[in-house]
Amino acid sequence: MPTGALTIVGLGPGNPDQMTPEAAAAIAAAEHFFGYFPYLDRLSLRPEQRRHASDNREELARAKAALAMAAQGGKVCVVSGGDPGVFAMAAAVCEAIEEGPPEWRSINLEVIPGVTAMLAVAAKAGAPLGHDFCAISLSNNLKPWEVIEKRITAAAQAGFVMAFYNPVSKARPHQLGEALELLRRHLPADVPVIFGRAAGRPDEVIRVISLAEAASGMADMATCIIVGSVETRVIPREGDEPLVYSPRSYKGGSA
Repeated sequence: MPTGALTIVGLGPGNPDQMTPEAAAAIAAAEHFFGYFPYLDRLSLRPEQRRHASDNREELARAKAALAMAAQGGKVCVVSGGDPGVFAMAAAVCEAIEEGPPEWRSINLEVIPGVTAMLAVAAKAGAPLGHDFCAISLSNNLKPWEVIEKRITAAAQAGFVMAFYNPVSKARPHQLGEALELLRRHLPADVPVIFGRAAGRPDEVIRVISLAEAASGMADMATCIIVGSVETRVIPREGDEPLVYSPRSYKGGSA
């Protein structure tokens, strides 16, 4: 049976300059492209290259369709925004391979990293991820909200800087507010919170405020939120957003 290749590519946060040369080369070499349609819209494909667009909640079905085509000898590219291994398609493809037919394990598989949203937002703000940090998706589509609450509490108590992905949606308008209230039980009111929307794109908005001021209405699904720790510092700048950083040396603040 013919076996093709499947490459999982991260496009970065949306600015074409933040796509890696390795990702661009993989896109140029592929024949078929599977992905969420806004991500496929970012690509400038040749006439012979074919798009296979699908909705945002169809990750596993998308992965299976891409693997089936690769197993027939196709040169397939699965596209993710940001990095494909961070709340994205690389895990879905691996899950499909584990559950799928044995021939899928013989496909030439490559995962190409990309600049993920928290890195793009952090770079715009300074260096909030300069010390220990974690990333948490606030979506409960694939895990219970109770698990998310436990992880937020544990991270706050342990002194981690946190990056929140998927903070709100039409189906989940209340959960970011609940997460912020939970944080206020464990962190000081002046801990900095960075709302980074569309980092690197023309409609970018980067806002730094205190935890006391943070509200769910300040975010949408294009927003990545970084919550500082008690160690995170804010340097005011005249006429610009403040510079936010987490010192590399730990001074022992209590979370």
